[in-house]
Amino acid sequence: MTSTSLLSPAILPDGISDLRPTDWKDTEGKFIQAHGAGVMVHDGLYYLYGEHKDGPTKPGGCGARVDVIGIGCYSSPDLIHWTNCGLVLKAVPDDEEHDLHPGRVVERPKVIFNRKTGKFVMWMHVDSWDYTAARAGVAVSDFSTGPFEYLGSVRPNGLESRDMTLFQDEDGKAYLIHSSDGNKTTVIAELSDDYLRPTGLMENVFVDRSMEAPAVFKRCGKFYFLASGCTGWHPNAARCAVADSIWGPWQELENPADGPGSEKTFSSQGTFVLPVAGCGEGYLFMADRWNVQDLGASGYLWLPLRFDGDRPVIRNPQNL
Repeated sequence: MTSTSLLSPAILPDGISDLRPTDWKDTEGKFIQAHGAGVMVHDGLYYLYGEHKDGPTKPGGCGARVDVIGIGCYSSPDLIHWTNCGLVLKAVPDDEEHDLHPGRVVERPKVIFNRKTGKFVMWMHVDSWDYTAARAGVAVSDFSTGPFEYLGSVRPNGLESRDMTLFQDEDGKAYLIHSSDGNKTTVIAELSDDYLRPTGLMENVFVDRSMEAPAVFKRCGKFYFLASGCTGWHPNAARCAVADSIWGPWQELENPADGPGSEKTFSSQGTFVLPVAGCGEGYLFMADRWNVQDLGASGYLWLPLRFDGDRPVIRNPQNL
């Protein structure tokens, strides 16, 4: 496979859609541990942050779980060759009450850089093993590769927070988008200027739509929302919506996946959409293929995301 430089951002890296879900190895030949991940671009490099799950799979609140190990980070110049930067946020095994204790749940970390403070800020879903705590945790670092200092968790604006993502707009404003009310409602919550707490400004959207795995991105002034239904570790049809404002109103569109296997999003669940080129067609749909028998061996599926008018379209050209 060849790779492309960030100097040509409108061209998606050759080979992205040819990588089989189990082919994701770092530069040392080890399987990448970055599940439920997000990508941040900083100083000419891509940084991939995700759940490190290389431990025994055992029964849990959603049928299966791995004890918290920490958040892994990988860096790449081209989205294909990934260098392991280690655990940037580690489990806290000596305190059973700590959000990062191995017996708890830490999922879907996302990192953004705050230009005002010069800090890297990570938000993540933190929970009890039975998913009754429903909180959002925040950590901060001076460096993209950590270590991150864990600051604690909240129920944003007093609401449950389960699957979540971050969105950072061009004006520097940042938003926490999270599932709430037993996943029945999606909430968009503005973050403070330092990105460390909700401001209180929020909006309930997609009420009674029961969605997980949100991803938000922007194209040509419009906001796009992708998510999955709520079927635990098992895949389902993806959802998507478009709006002229982050606050809505959001217009739901048809399933963005197209072609054979689209009814289960090609056996995957989305986690992030990476804009590789502003208003062009360079977008990556990033997804996990969960292996409920061995969560640490869960594969990854990254596919180009194109547009048909305002509708995002994801096709699986290799039927991976």
